[in-house]
Amino acid sequence: MNQQQVMRILSDPLSQELLRSNIPARMAYTGTDGFPRVIAIGFYWNGTDFIMATHPKSPKVRALTQQPKVALTIDTNSFPPHVLTVRGAASIEIVDGVPWEYLEASHKFIAPEQWQNFEANVRATYKQMARIAVAPEWAQVYDFVTRAPRAIRS
Repeated sequence: MNQQQVMRILSDPLSQELLRSNIPARMAYTGTDGFPRVIAIGFYWNGTDFIMATHPKSPKVRALTQQPKVALTIDTNSFPPHVLTVRGAASIEIVDGVPWEYLEASHKFIAPEQWQNFEANVRATYKQMARIAVAPEWAQVYDFVTRAPRAIRS
């Protein structure tokens, strides 16, 4: 899939709705033991990359350094489900302090009345963070009404 096709899918109104939602991404990657992992993770979409952040010594940082290929999905619990799925490679940068994208992503999940305490705790906890950027190389969006995976289309 070329970059223009990927960006067309990510610009689709349903994709945009999912990208702006308060649904965490689920990121699949290969652990250092060779087994797959899937984690829920907050993300910030900057229009070209998915940005996530975590502790620099977390197992996922070690694993992504060895094998950067990942898959992301953002999906609803309602019926019919709406699903955005993306594949790409993660790049990692260790940064001082808390990346602003991490804070922006957190706004989706933290109640306004809890924000001040949350931000203070995060800034006190993390002197450095691993900033993970995933540039989409493949994407697909499904609404299971007009768009569904090829395997289930009649």
